Amino acid sequence: MNRVTLAIIALFGTALFLYWQVQSKTDEQTLDVSAGERPNYIIDDLRSTEYNEAGFINNKVTAKHMEHFEDASMTYFTEPVYLIYPDDGQAQWRLSAAKGSHNNLTSKVSLENNVIIDSISPEEPIQTLSTSYLELTLDNMIMTSDEIIHVTGNEFVIQGTGLYADLNAQSVKLISQVEGTYDAK
Repeated sequence: MNRVTLAIIALFGTALFLYWQVQSKTDEQTLDVSAGERPNYIIDDLRSTEYNEAGFINNKVTAKHMEHFEDASMTYFTEPVYLIYPDDGQAQWRLSAAKGSHNNLTSKVSLENNVIIDSISPEEPIQTLSTSYLELTLDNMIMTSDEIIHVTGNEFVIQGTGLYADLNAQSVKLISQVEGTYDAK
């Protein structure tokens, strides 16, 4: 064997050794991620309907992307849109946001980043609420937030900090620092 042949064998041997090193490190990094940190399932373009015990629609949700973690009882959404059906069974509110999560143990939905709550009916006095963060408990249809809330109605605009809304009782309260303007037509 001449020197060129030995150099070629050494070059390929080194390349094979380096390739093996990279692959073994990649496998180790993959094994470091536990099964609990990976979602149990992922859905793109989600469309879901949830029913209450009486068989009536409780809510409908659509989302661009969804990841469900069974061990944590959490579901995470990208661009979720909720249609909420309070006790009377008619859709009254459309909630949308950039991100959202649903805790399956507490039935609490958290929406964040550009949260918009629109009334389905044009006759409702409140047409739109917007905020940066909102929590909704699906069991009792209570919405809460500690953030700044902007409310737009048919003839008024209101801004305040904090929100408590009972969708079954059809009541909405802004907690503090409430300012508004009324435009009689």
